[in-house]
Amino acid sequence: MEEEDENEELFDVQEILVDPKQSPVRIDKFVTDKLPRVSRNRVQNGIRSGSIRVDGQRVKPNHRLSPGELITVVIPRHEDAVDGLLPENIPLDIRYEDDAILIVHKPPGMVVHPGVGNPSGTLVNALAHYLNHEDIPVLPGNDPDRVGLVHRIDKDTSGLLVIAKTDEAMTHLARQFFDHSIERTYQAVVWGAPDPGEGTVDRNIGRHPRIRQNYTVFDEEEEGKRAVTHYRTLDDLYYVSLLELKLETGRTHQIRVHMKSLGNPVFQDQKYGGDRIVKGTVYSKFKTFVERCFELCPRQALHAKSIGFVHPTTGEFVQFDSDLPEDMQAMLDRWRGYVGHRRLNNLLEE
Repeated sequence: MEEEDENEELFDVQEILVDPKQSPVRIDKFVTDKLPRVSRNRVQNGIRSGSIRVDGQRVKPNHRLSPGELITVVIPRHEDAVDGLLPENIPLDIRYEDDAILIVHKPPGMVVHPGVGNPSGTLVNALAHYLNHEDIPVLPGNDPDRVGLVHRIDKDTSGLLVIAKTDEAMTHLARQFFDHSIERTYQAVVWGAPDPGEGTVDRNIGRHPRIRQNYTVFDEEEEGKRAVTHYRTLDDLYYVSLLELKLETGRTHQIRVHMKSLGNPVFQDQKYGGDRIVKGTVYSKFKTFVERCFELCPRQALHAKSIGFVHPTTGEFVQFDSDLPEDMQAMLDRWRGYVGHRRLNNLLEE
């Protein structure tokens, strides 16, 4: 099972309309009665963090509801639930930790969440062992095997993930992801050079009508969901380019699908056409060179480089950054050497 690169899509919004005949009642008690499987303490944390709002506004747990008010509750989905999560002593690349959060660097090839075909060996199995499964926070409506997870990235995408260690941190971060206020920066090597070199892709994304495991762009507004990706070329190597990408939304496979729609698929992306020569010469030496680059980076060249958000405890904006992993860096260095050599030969021939 391949992990999906999605963020706010892990959450749904449940709306509760206060009955016209409802007598005055505290919102924490009212919501607890409506969500019997959720403790009052967790409901209160959700209200404080802004995951539970009234008419779109933040309120306090002692807010007394009035008839006709609309309560919105951001809750996670139950997909990929696994019975009997097995904590496993798998090494974690921890970049930061405090009492509320954990910043983990996920290597390429590691699945984030257990599912059919991947019951073990995942990041969540490792987190269950490291954090002590019994003490892991769970959002209202969540399955107990989510293990502090508020977002995820593809199996073959490397990079940073933020993990919640407390209920308060969980609900606080969930709201930020839902509101698109989390700042996420990716780097990718793509085929060719986008034109213009800097811009925004604003095209709806949804499941491919024929290849159901893939996603595609739609020109019609009523199809798919709106997806916005901002990109900037960092290094134009003619045959490939290194891009910086910032997500405004977090749709499934968003970067990979948007880049394909521009004609610049992510290098070595087997699902979206990046695992073949898209740009270059017809010479056999070039084909051999590209094959060696594929061997250096045997997965899509996509890296979740940085993440920034308001810290759930301090209220201050924090940001965490990571270098390109070795496989992407080695492949990129080889491309730079190849292009530099060709440019030198062209100058000598002039």
